[in-house]
Amino acid sequence: MDTGQLTVSLTTMIEDLAKIGQTDDGGVTRLLYTDEWFQAQQTIKNWFGERGLTPFFDDIGNVYGRVEGTNKEEPAVLTGSHIDTVVNGGKYDGAYGVLASLVAVSELVKEHGQPKRTIDVISFCEEEGSRFPLNFWGSGKLTGIHEGKDYHNVQDIQGKSFLDAMHGKGFGLGHFQEPLRQDLACFVELHIEQGAILEDAGESLGIVKSIVGQRRFIFTVTGESNHAGTTPMNKRKDAMNIASQLVHKLIQTGHEIDEHFVATVGQMTVTPNTPNVIPGKVTFTLDIRHHRSATLDVYHKQLNTFVDELSGSDVAISVQQYSDVIPVDMEESLQAIAHDYAQHQQLSYRYMYSGAGHDAQILGAKVPTCLLFVPSVKGISHSPYEFTNENDLHVGVKALKHIIYQLAYN
Repeated sequence: MDTGQLTVSLTTMIEDLAKIGQTDDGGVTRLLYTDEWFQAQQTIKNWFGERGLTPFFDDIGNVYGRVEGTNKEEPAVLTGSHIDTVVNGGKYDGAYGVLASLVAVSELVKEHGQPKRTIDVISFCEEEGSRFPLNFWGSGKLTGIHEGKDYHNVQDIQGKSFLDAMHGKGFGLGHFQEPLRQDLACFVELHIEQGAILEDAGESLGIVKSIVGQRRFIFTVTGESNHAGTTPMNKRKDAMNIASQLVHKLIQTGHEIDEHFVATVGQMTVTPNTPNVIPGKVTFTLDIRHHRSATLDVYHKQLNTFVDELSGSDVAISVQQYSDVIPVDMEESLQAIAHDYAQHQQLSYRYMYSGAGHDAQILGAKVPTCLLFVPSVKGISHSPYEFTNENDLHVGVKALKHIIYQLAYN
């Protein structure tokens, strides 16, 4: 198959898959264990079989396409991504990595025959956390990080039980192989950048050095509700006043601490949320991210200082940390393969950090892992306007194909 045919095959599959769960304004909604999700995974499974890979499910709904290696004792090379989406998301996030892996591996088999190592292309069942209050379900079950946890009380916003939803699609009942894998040599993931760094720099390929750690907090500032017209300023216990000062300090410190550090206050609830009543309580979230735990620690210490400074007789401030995901470095030897390929092909590229979480973050804590990015037009993602140019899609497939060849055939 020549270059043009390869690209057409990939883009056609991307467009066809996007029709499953398509929204009225051109986005895609495929949430874990819904009918649309199941149809998409079945479609991927069929495409695996049509292109010569052996398809199969595991017991949580991850879909594999396997090419057996000549040395079955060697650990396998895993490549792929996820096909679940956020609500009204884009057609490339996750899906591109699955389909690019399918194209790359099927082309390698046509050109070079059976590999030495087994190659598994995977379509992870879930990464986004869009339906249930959990994420990385697919890669987390594969690596064992969800083992021992009780999910009987997990529900979506409609009150649908997580276990009922899974069982309703035939998974979690022991009908398929267990998702836990201990036979992997490495993992390679190709993804759209979901940011504008590559496009702004006019570069074709991103080689990820590290995926940032994330910490998330809920702040509750409690004062006293009172009449907006009759309560003097010096008598107020205004939760919004203190919350706004705290938010300013948190965001300003995010600007100052490091150029790669990001801090986001993304959700706020004001009580009673009435124009003529002084707010008695303000609750807001904070999301912080950086590729080094030490930097996150420094910010976290400063956060606690701000809370101590602003707490007092007027208001009380409580902080609940509900997420702590450590940074994960990608494997340097795999980065080097991508780097040498980019130089040999005279591609414009850069080493970079990933500010978003990916399945590579979960696998990277267990096995050597490589994450590659291709540009996102205008940096838009999780949106119907998400788009990556055809040539950039093709560049990513060729780079992925080279890396898998080095890992599975040499």
